[in-house]
Amino acid sequence: MKRRKFLKGAAVGGVAAAAATVSAPAISQGIKQLKMVTTWPKNFPGLGTGAERLAQRITAMSGGKLQVKVYAAGELVPPFQSFDAVSQGKAEICHSASYYWQGKSPAFNFFTVVPYGLTPDEHYAWMLWGDGLKLYTELCDQFGVVPFMRASTGVQMGGWYRKEMRTLEDFKGLKFRMPGLGGEVLRRLGATVVNLPGGEIFPALQAGTIDGTEWVGPFNDLAFGFYKVAKFYYWPGIHEPSTTGEVLVNKKVWAGLSKEHQEIIRTAVTAESANEFAEFTYKNADALDVLINKHGVQLREYSPEILKGFYDASQEVVAEVGNKDPFTKKVYDNFMAARAKAIGWSRLGEQGFLNARSANFKG
Repeated sequence: MKRRKFLKGAAVGGVAAAAATVSAPAISQGIKQLKMVTTWPKNFPGLGTGAERLAQRITAMSGGKLQVKVYAAGELVPPFQSFDAVSQGKAEICHSASYYWQGKSPAFNFFTVVPYGLTPDEHYAWMLWGDGLKLYTELCDQFGVVPFMRASTGVQMGGWYRKEMRTLEDFKGLKFRMPGLGGEVLRRLGATVVNLPGGEIFPALQAGTIDGTEWVGPFNDLAFGFYKVAKFYYWPGIHEPSTTGEVLVNKKVWAGLSKEHQEIIRTAVTAESANEFAEFTYKNADALDVLINKHGVQLREYSPEILKGFYDASQEVVAEVGNKDPFTKKVYDNFMAARAKAIGWSRLGEQGFLNARSANFKG
């Protein structure tokens, strides 16, 4: 993979804090600059490269008037300090996933993913046509940031294990990397759970600091090389059935942009989201073939006992988190109503078709 070049892209307009970082020649030419921090390793396929493409897209659409410089995890700030960097004005844009910020408010989980929650299509529908984005914006406003829904990585895999996981007893004492509410579910089942940024997972797995991990799916998991340490690859990823990312913009910076430049950023995020989602969907299939047929990965389906245990624990965890405070309860109630509505149609539509195709496909 070629070394990533820092790309030019979107920036701040007429805001004093941002203007201080812009060179005098750039200001005189009407060029606005922004720093984009990410939670992804440098040049990481799909996530890191998606941030780079977004920066390029904004630059092209603005005719070079908006410029972004992308900073991978740890280049400007540590990955899990990206939110604070944008909230405090140390950077102008963040490219991340909102469940990383559950320590600030448990409501952030619902705008990325919850166990046994919504599929990517259902989550998009709730965010864009239900109350999801409205509630997300209301939450982020408390922290001085403006949110945009980024790509979903799709239904994820269950994770990588050094040993086979046959029963719920196998999770007791297991040291596992998993973020968000999925991690809380595993804790409920007796596992010791940690949340590590992407770049720290493989060293921890290799050193035995953790016994297993989940990340995204075959496309990203192949790139990280988890198969070199753990050979058992489980599905389905009921802990993350959609996993929608985010782009956050500092609120003062956003207010200082012209309406035209705001629309360019909004449209660029939407376009790149569709592109990135398609990339994950397409490349997961190729990567899975490589993992199984070239690297000898053992694909395993979770047993009915484990899936039922996950489900029961997830209902408890999500309900408890959803009732933590009045705002989170408002989000939780709205999310669960959207899920109930979506299940009826999805059972007839997508699930019905997939069941029929699986039953008759002979390839």
